[in-house]
Amino acid sequence: MTQTITTDMIKELRERTGGGMLECEKALDAAGGNIENAIDAMRKAGQAKAAKKTGRVASEGVILINAGEDGKSAFMVEVNSETDFVARDASFKDFAEKVAIRGLEEKANNLETFLSLPITKNDAKTISEARDELVAKIGENIQVRRVVFKTTNNYLDYYLHGVRIGVLVELSTKDQELAKDIAMHIAACSPQFISEKDVPASEIEREKSIHLAQAMESGKPKEIAEKMVVGKMQKFMAEITLLGQPFVKNPDITVAALLKSKNAEVLSFIRFAVGEGIEKKSVDFAAEVDAITKNL
Repeated sequence: MTQTITTDMIKELRERTGGGMLECEKALDAAGGNIENAIDAMRKAGQAKAAKKTGRVASEGVILINAGEDGKSAFMVEVNSETDFVARDASFKDFAEKVAIRGLEEKANNLETFLSLPITKNDAKTISEARDELVAKIGENIQVRRVVFKTTNNYLDYYLHGVRIGVLVELSTKDQELAKDIAMHIAACSPQFISEKDVPASEIEREKSIHLAQAMESGKPKEIAEKMVVGKMQKFMAEITLLGQPFVKNPDITVAALLKSKNAEVLSFIRFAVGEGIEKKSVDFAAEVDAITKNL
């Protein structure tokens, strides 16, 4: 016997699933008023919808860091959405924060393994399943894109620029103020390497050959061109290495000089920026509107 669908039943289903009013009403109607069956049907439909959305570009989102209190460990994660609007959604934020907490608990460094873990210690639902439910609820592709867990016997600290850029930095000595300053500098200036010795020889030779060809094409003799390349390479190395860059809070000194004055070394750093390396789809709204109106 079909049960009459009431507003209280729709309200309960919405609270339990996060679905829309019309979606819940249709699910209850199809399930003959049985809320549990309606939930099962909505979950199955949600997973199917989530699978269809995973191919869409998710280049917005957040970077979150969860650090141990001892300055010895930290976990950083990038969680992506398709739009900045969804990245500010309360449900999205809650999911990302749970992921960050879980990552530090599990010392997660392997993304695939991490996604198969429960979203919280006391939850049977995995991170991947929680993501699918959120996709179904919000209607956008959401991805836990990358994770890193860092631990050290030295000193580890971090800097978050809003939720768009995150940096972990490992120092040879415990100096919280210095670590924060260096991490902030890395966030702002995006060095690729710590020092010149870390730059691959192939990259140095490639850059040299480019500058030499440019100088030769300008009509300079080879001896003069080679001297010009030396200056250009010094500038290039200063730009891509942390130690060679002018310190962002005091450009009169380099990061190397700052560290020397504090008797400290940067042993490693990791920098995440939201959406870096993801090819973003350019949208021609005029063309989209034109295409839609032609099909009407």
